[in-house]
Amino acid sequence: QVQLVESGGGLVQPGGSLRLSCAASGFSFSSAGGSWYRQAPEKERELVAGISSTGSINYADSVKGRFTISRDNDKNTVYLQMNSLKPEDTAVYYCRALYWLAGRLKNSWSQGTQVTISS
Repeated sequence: QVQLVESGGGLVQPGGSLRLSCAASGFSFSSAGGSWYRQAPEKERELVAGISSTGSINYADSVKGRFTISRDNDKNTVYLQMNSLKPEDTAVYYCRALYWLAGRLKNSWSQGTQVTISS
């Protein structure tokens, strides 16, 4: 069955770095779109970064210049490198995939991982 397994969350000091991983099974990221979302307490879920099957990348204005999304086709994994972290980045981060399966477009989400930025 299709599954997205997320890892890499944790507690980091302001200015530090963290790398999130999203490993997929049941489909290939090489022919799918992958993205990262986050949701802070009492706030709506927002798009952080996305990468298409053709390599097109986009970021939220709040993370431009600090975050980098990438894809490793050999490991079937999408990453989010987060640098210069701020307390405002504290949230639960989710990985999302849009992919074709049996000729139909489908959507899957990871279970989420907590990222906390605090001194």
